[in-house]
Amino acid sequence: MWAQLSTHLQYWFIAILLLLGLYGILNKQNLMKKLMAMNIMQVAVIIFFLTLGQKAGGTPPVLIKGVEGAEAYVNPLPHALMLTAVVVSLSTTGVALALLVRIYRHYGDLEEPDVLRRLGK
Repeated sequence: MWAQLSTHLQYWFIAILLLLGLYGILNKQNLMKKLMAMNIMQVAVIIFFLTLGQKAGGTPPVLIKGVEGAEAYVNPLPHALMLTAVVVSLSTTGVALALLVRIYRHYGDLEEPDVLRRLGK
């Protein structure tokens, strides 16, 4: 049992990160905490795709003498896509932080119920 658990340990870690982020988004009232939970979920998805892109015994996708056949190389596409996902994640976090600053300056609070209550007036 422990051998099987240790071989899939990275997937358990990813699942815990994903559930932690989901919990933060659903149960926290502070908008900054919701943003941090969203970032945790984004990191979990990025780690998941990078883990799926790995291959035991695979070599980097650079031509090496003596290595023939595509099955010997690691697929670079998941890594390139996740690099793009990191850039998009950073951009959305920056925009969200700017919006949170504006919300705080206008309403004086980042608690979601208070902001929604003041928004309705």
